[in-house]
Amino acid sequence: MLDPDENLPPVSAPLVDPAELRSWVLFEDERLLVLDKPGWLVVHPSKRGPWSSLAGAVREGLGLQTIRLVYRLDRETSGVVVLAKDEATGRRLQKAVAGRLIGKAYGAIVEGEMREPQAVALPLGPDLRSEVTVRQRVVEAGTAGAQAAQTVFTPLAVAGGFTLAGVQLLTGRKHQIRAHAEAVGHRVVGDKLYGPDAALYLEFAREGWTPRHSALLPMTRQALHCAAIDLRPAGMDYRLRAPWPADLARFAERRMGLSAATVQGLMDGFVAELMPGGEAPISNLQASENDQAAKQPKFGG
Repeated sequence: MLDPDENLPPVSAPLVDPAELRSWVLFEDERLLVLDKPGWLVVHPSKRGPWSSLAGAVREGLGLQTIRLVYRLDRETSGVVVLAKDEATGRRLQKAVAGRLIGKAYGAIVEGEMREPQAVALPLGPDLRSEVTVRQRVVEAGTAGAQAAQTVFTPLAVAGGFTLAGVQLLTGRKHQIRAHAEAVGHRVVGDKLYGPDAALYLEFAREGWTPRHSALLPMTRQALHCAAIDLRPAGMDYRLRAPWPADLARFAERRMGLSAATVQGLMDGFVAELMPGGEAPISNLQASENDQAAKQPKFGG
């Protein structure tokens, strides 16, 4: 059940505040722009104008007309978004994503107490039983639309009937984390589509937030955060991180008794274990030997 005293993300997405946009920048150089996307904002342009999406706001507010999204995050997923400033970099990184050469570390708060790590290797495909065409479900290998999918959930803290989990994506399927979390009985907190009642998703699309949402969901968005992206396996010397967001920190403090500093420390440790070697000097591909800043690893957040 939603806590009415919690300061949670808006139930209807506002327009991006131009004055706030620059504060979302985690890292920028001649090739990349890396942002910390809030959990209420769509990535791709929408009908509501440029300030209603991340891509539109970047073009309008930062004056970058030639940008290419390397990958996308669902509207309600917060965290690291990488944009390429030129076509060559964009193609290179999108090809790396397709080839599974980019490391991704997520953090999630899930329902129930997950005591041991869970490696989930269950194929995913369209849920033909659902009214929501984008919904995925676990399917038999070899069936129409089935795609191999692998996710590893690592419990970092368990309390109050919830688990703070670090999540590693070994494949990149639509809604993979959320569908796999549901399949193993640990649904992502606040998930309207893979949560306690999939009808909540359609109700939200038609009517906005309703009393039924407040009764069944403890957050106004899904508790999923892209914590770090590692481009080094793709031949680019960047490890980019976004701090644990304030709304999920409040939830963990109120429902799990975990301080924001504790959660951030747990997530930092998970990222460091998953993406080791970040403290050693890393050379930029086109850096001058005298450019000492370029010789250091790039960290967002």
